[in-house]
Amino acid sequence: MKSYMDIIEDLKWRGLIADCTDLEELRKRLASGPTTLYAGFDPTADSLHIGNLIPLLALRRFQLAGHPPIALAGGATGRIGDPSGRTAERQLLTPDILRHNISKVKEQLSRLLDFNPGPAAAQLLDNAAWIEPISFLEFLRDVGKFFSVNMMVAKESVRARMTERESGISYTEFSYMLIQAYDFYHLRTGANCELQVGGSDQWGNITAGIELCRKKGTAQAWGLTFPLVTNADGSKFGKSVAGAIWLDRAKTSAYRFYQYFIQADDRDVVRFLKYFTFLPRETIEDLERRHTERPEGREAHQALAREVTSLIHGEQATNDAVGASAILFGGGLQGVSQESFAEVVAEAPVHAITAEEISGPGTALADILARSGLSQSKGLARKEIPQGGIYINNVRETDVQRRLTENDLLFGKYILIRKGKRNYLVLTLPTS
Repeated sequence: MKSYMDIIEDLKWRGLIADCTDLEELRKRLASGPTTLYAGFDPTADSLHIGNLIPLLALRRFQLAGHPPIALAGGATGRIGDPSGRTAERQLLTPDILRHNISKVKEQLSRLLDFNPGPAAAQLLDNAAWIEPISFLEFLRDVGKFFSVNMMVAKESVRARMTERESGISYTEFSYMLIQAYDFYHLRTGANCELQVGGSDQWGNITAGIELCRKKGTAQAWGLTFPLVTNADGSKFGKSVAGAIWLDRAKTSAYRFYQYFIQADDRDVVRFLKYFTFLPRETIEDLERRHTERPEGREAHQALAREVTSLIHGEQATNDAVGASAILFGGGLQGVSQESFAEVVAEAPVHAITAEEISGPGTALADILARSGLSQSKGLARKEIPQGGIYINNVRETDVQRRLTENDLLFGKYILIRKGKRNYLVLTLPTS
C-alpha cells in the first residue's frame, strides 16, 4: 500500500493553516489514501493574480502528495459575486465574458497542476454545468430550506456587509453562500470530493457546504482554510504601483513579476519562501539563517523571486527577467540575450530613431539626449555628458563630441541610454 506524506505537517510548518473543521481526523483520512479536494475561483478577470496563489499552490501541494485536485471555475457564482472581503457589489459579468476568462485561466492552471491522466490527475470544472439547469423553485426547496437566515447573517462575510449602511448587501450576493454550499454537496456526491480548501475569508462559505452535506445525509466532508496574506508594512499583498500582479505575462511582465518578489520586505521574505515555493524545509531554514546573518546578501530574496517566477513563467522567462534586472541596475551587457533585452524594452521609455540618423558619422549624443527628452536641452546635455552621468549601453560616456552610430546598435536595432542611476531610454530602429 502506498504511503502518503504528511501534508498537514508540511502545511503547519509553512504557516498555511488558518482553520480546519477537524484537523486530526483529516490527517488520518489523508494518510489512508488519495483524497479528492477542491478550491474554487470566480473568473472575474481573464487572468489569475498572485492573490490566488495560496489556494492554487495548495492544490499542487496536495497533488504532489498523491491527492487528486479539482480547480472549480465559478461560471455560475462568477455571475453573482462573492461578498467575502468586499465593501461593495461586484460588477456582474456576462456568460460570454466568463467563458472567455475561464479559457484564459485554464492555460495558467496547466502550469500549476497536472491534468494528464493518472491516479492524482487534476480536473477543471465549471459550476455553471450543474447550477444553471436548476430552477429557482427547485433551489429554494432543495437547498434554501436547509439554511436559516439567522445562520447566514452570522457569517462574517455577510455580517460585515450588513453593517455598511449605504451599500449593504443585495439578495443576489446574499445567496452566494448557498450556491457555494451546493457546489460542495454536488462535488461530494458526484465526484467523491471530501475536502474544500480556500482563503480564511471563505470559512463561512466552506462550513455552509459542510453543513449542507451533513443535513442531506452525505458522508464526511472537511474544510481547510489558509491565512490571507498581508505585507509586514501593512500594504496589500499583490499590489504594486502599476496595479495588481497578474499571472498572465501579457498583463504583468516576467520582469515586473520577478521584481515584485525580489523587492519583498526583509520581514516577509522567509514567510513568503514558505508560502509560495516548494523548496524543502532544510533549504528554507538555511536561507533563513543566511538572511539573518547577512541580510544585505539578499540570497533569500533571490531564491524567492527565482522560484516563484520559474513556477509561473518558466525557467527561460526567469533567466530573461534576471538578465533584464541586471541591465536596469547598471550591469554590463556582455552575453545578454535578445530575449532578456526585450524585457528591458518593455520597461523603459522608447524613442524611435531612423537608420539615416545613425548611418555614416551618426548623430551627436547631445542632440539625441535633448530630442528624446532625457535632457532638457542640447546645451544642458553638453554639460551633463562630461560630468559622467550619461551611459551608452551601460558604459559611461564623458566625451561631449560623442556621436551615435550603427556600431552602437544592440541586436541590430537598439541603443540603451542611461542618465544617472535609474533614468533609462531605449532608442529603437523601426522594424521593416
